[in-house]
Formats: sequence, structure tokens, C-alpha cells
Amino acid sequence: MDGFMIVNILGGLLILTSLLVILIKNPKNAAYMYGGQALVLVAILATLGFVTGSSELYTWSVTAFFTKVIIVPAIILFALNKMQAKPDDLAPRFALVTTVLLVVGEVILCYLAVSGIELPTVAELKPALAISLAHFFIGLTCIISQRNIVKQIFGYCLMENGSHVSLALLAPEAPKLVEIGIATDALFSVVIMAFLVLRIQRSLKTLDANELTKLKG
Repeated sequence: MDGFMIVNILGGLLILTSLLVILIKNPKNAAYMYGGQALVLVAILATLGFVTGSSELYTWSVTAFFTKVIIVPAIILFALNKMQAKPDDLAPRFALVTTVLLVVGEVILCYLAVSGIELPTVAELKPALAISLAHFFIGLTCIISQRNIVKQIFGYCLMENGSHVSLALLAPEAPKLVEIGIATDALFSVVIMAFLVLRIQRSLKTLDANELTKLKG
């Protein structure tokens, strides 16, 4: 089995773990699953580094391991542990089957979109590229399908992971400074969102996005 095939298989695993992040109702368990999803991302970056001979991608994989596998889940778990009440295991807006069909449809549409692209860097990695592009829509699906505002943070994280893989596939020789910028931007965004969620829960005693649309006074 060649390295390109391994990357495409890991891309499939990335979809599976992303879907589990969306489907798991408990936000703490979803945080742990996101760490697993990010670990698959690290494996994709490292494998791409080996296949393309890009030393930059090895650096990306190390950076992604610390920021996405360790720090981001730790930030969300810290915020959840600081909440005054037990985090709500809120039922999602969409049924499980609906969510799965949406994700499958998004991947298929993105594959059809990239099938006509002729670039030397992705000639054998079109399935992985389709999956990385689909993660923008998968993240959006997570945001609109979840009532729990902590779970909605993961939607942003999934979108960011997709852009990470897309950049690695299309520009494996991109400078390390680009990776640092992406990682720093994502990290600070998660910190700010976790802080806002903590303040909302403490002030309004809820994590239900539906409740936040109601005017009180």
C-alpha cells in the first residue's frame, strides 16, 4: 500500500471521527472524541510529509498534535469543569439519520467538485481533498444541528481542521510561519468562544442555543 492510499484511508477515518464528534451528545465525551479526530489529522500531515518529502509538514504535524490533540480539548474540558451546573446533554435539532445523510451528501458533492481538478499535487489525493473541503460543510452542519453551544464550538474546529488539510494537500511546501498563524488563530478563537460559553452558562444557567433566542426582561 503506497503513501497516497494511506492518506486517502486516513481521510475516510477523519470523516468518521468528525461524524462521531457531531453525534455524541455529551460535550465532555465529544471533547475527547475531537482529540481523537485531531490525532487522525496529525497522522495525515505526517504521512503527507513522508509522501511529498516536505519537512514543513512534519513540523505542522507536531504543532497540530500539541494544539489540536491536547490544548483545544483541554480548554473546552476546563470550561466545562468550571461551569456551575452539570453540562446539558441536549438532544440535537436533527435526527441521527438526517445528520449522517447530510454528511455523506456533502462528501459526495465535494468529490464531484474536485474530480475535474487537474493539479500535480493532488492527482492521487482527490478523495482526501474532497474530504478536507467537505469539512467546511460538516462543521457548518455541526453548528446548525446542535442545541448545545459547547458542541457548536466543535463545528468551528472541524471547519478549521478541513482548511488545515486542504492547505497541506495543495501547498505542502508552505512556510512554517503559515502553520503557526493558522494554529495561533484557531487556538485564540477557541479560548474566546470557551470563555463566552462559560459566561453565558453562568449568567443564564443554560447551554441551550434555543433559549438564547428568547428575550428576557
